[in-house]
Amino acid sequence: MHIAEGFLPPAHAAAWGVASAPFLVHGARSLVRDVREHPESTLLLGASGAFTFVLSALKLPSVTGSCSHPTGTGLGAILFRPPVMAVLGTITLLFQALLLAHGGLTTLGANVFSMAVVGPWAGYGVYRLLRRCDVPLMVAVFFGAFVADLSTYCVTSVQLALAFPDPGSGFLGALGKFGSVFAVTQIPLAVSEGLLTVLVMRMLVQSGKAELTRLGVLVASVAGRGTANPAEAADSAEAAR
Repeated sequence: MHIAEGFLPPAHAAAWGVASAPFLVHGARSLVRDVREHPESTLLLGASGAFTFVLSALKLPSVTGSCSHPTGTGLGAILFRPPVMAVLGTITLLFQALLLAHGGLTTLGANVFSMAVVGPWAGYGVYRLLRRCDVPLMVAVFFGAFVADLSTYCVTSVQLALAFPDPGSGFLGALGKFGSVFAVTQIPLAVSEGLLTVLVMRMLVQSGKAELTRLGVLVASVAGRGTANPAEAADSAEAAR
């Protein structure tokens, strides 16, 4: 997913930077507000950022000019909502570009848009949809993380196809080629990330139930009526196992 430094044409790099900017500004405001209102969440917020940094630093060679790796954005999106992940993802990508030579400054906007914007929103959307359908928490977490990872690479394929259309079949031909190459490594990585995110969420449920309830991940019990969500009792029992 990390598109390499200088790999995109300047106009494309600038356009993706402009597209990412509003999400980053909105996310920064959301992050500042959340920290001011709930300073006790700072530790979990930092852990979510570290989770993203560590997972997305594990890369495998893939498409020329890019690579495959987990993204780690699904967990933070579920806990703190996608706007906050726009900031955490941007910080992660910036540090990786400067310290690890993953991605680059000229391609930062494109990488932010795919990993820190689209990935968290897509994963969170799937997670929320499944929870509204009373799907158990851990199943929803798995698919949220899976989709957050995979959608990132779908967007990267689009970005590369727009920049380098196939001479014969144009954009669609290039999209098929980039997407098929990414799929070989990314689908197994997305499954692995989903399973790892479930394990982390299980630990969080066991050790920080009050905080997860405040964040809305777990639904508070209603006195005399059990829980507000029919799947919640199963979630607690499942996490305890």
